[in-house]
Amino acid sequence: MKHAAVGPIAVHLPERVETNDDLAALFPKWDLDLIYSKTGIRSRHIAAPDECASDLGVAAAEKLFQESGVERDSIDFLLFCTQTPDYPLPTTACLLQDRLGLPTTVGALDFNLGCSGFVYGLSLADGLIRGGAAKRVLLITAETYSKYIHPEDRSLRPIFGDGAAATLIEASDTPSLSAFNFGTDGKAADALMVNSGGARPEADALRPRTRWRWESKLYMDGPGLIRLTLDTVPQMIDRVRKSGEVTDSDIELYLVHQATHKLLDSLRQDMRLDEERMPTVLRDYGNTVSSTIPIIMHELRTSGRLRRGTRCLLAGFGVGFSWAGCLWTETWENKAVKSADLEAA
Repeated sequence: MKHAAVGPIAVHLPERVETNDDLAALFPKWDLDLIYSKTGIRSRHIAAPDECASDLGVAAAEKLFQESGVERDSIDFLLFCTQTPDYPLPTTACLLQDRLGLPTTVGALDFNLGCSGFVYGLSLADGLIRGGAAKRVLLITAETYSKYIHPEDRSLRPIFGDGAAATLIEASDTPSLSAFNFGTDGKAADALMVNSGGARPEADALRPRTRWRWESKLYMDGPGLIRLTLDTVPQMIDRVRKSGEVTDSDIELYLVHQATHKLLDSLRQDMRLDEERMPTVLRDYGNTVSSTIPIIMHELRTSGRLRRGTRCLLAGFGVGFSWAGCLWTETWENKAVKSADLEAA
């Protein structure tokens, strides 16, 4: 039986960069130093008014094809994770199939998940490959949460950034993904939501758990999400390690959803980990929802911290309330880093 392996990853970010200095100039009363101390974010990329998640996803996939030399005709399945689709229907993945020039024999589907979406996508790809339905799966995560945020929303605008990642998952004889574990608590759906734009009448729409303080379409209960995370994620991580028959000392890196500095710091303290083992890449990207984990994987590969054989635990958590984790061992060889190391030697 074949196993799923994570191949090359490409990241695409919108051209426009919004810094904290930009926000300070627009809103002199905002305490950006205090905001930075809580979020750990200094800048974020913002999609243009006419730029959608599909546009970011196409750009990321095109970059992956160009940089990796992977042939489009070799893709068997396309998975697209987003909560900001182009249309209620048709499925955005079908539009991506055409725009990317993928064969019409490819399977394509959207799945609506946020911060846990990348791990869910890995699991879906793993199942397709283990079941023999696909040999190469293209997983695209793309989000434009900025379109849900009012310009004057001090609680959300400094946090969320737009972006996309394209990840190739292919059949391998070497196991590298295992011990998938999931969790869902729909009672906490009101902690992070957009309650308009769907088919449910406004009178029956889901209501926020506390006062809606801003005019954004997006509502978030930040303190509530921190509590939910600390109540669920450490236990999930324990279950992943138990299922994979590993201990904490066997895990070199914990690659977790990049929410905010405050949340990650609370999680580190709860798990007694330092930033070396649970790194962050929030500062220049912000919270890019389902793309945060592939972005951190890409960054660590580029810097050389992720090498073949590095054992990691991946954990995503957020909107839903939904969480997911798994074990992952790096099997992809970063030839660029290897070449640089040889030149330095």
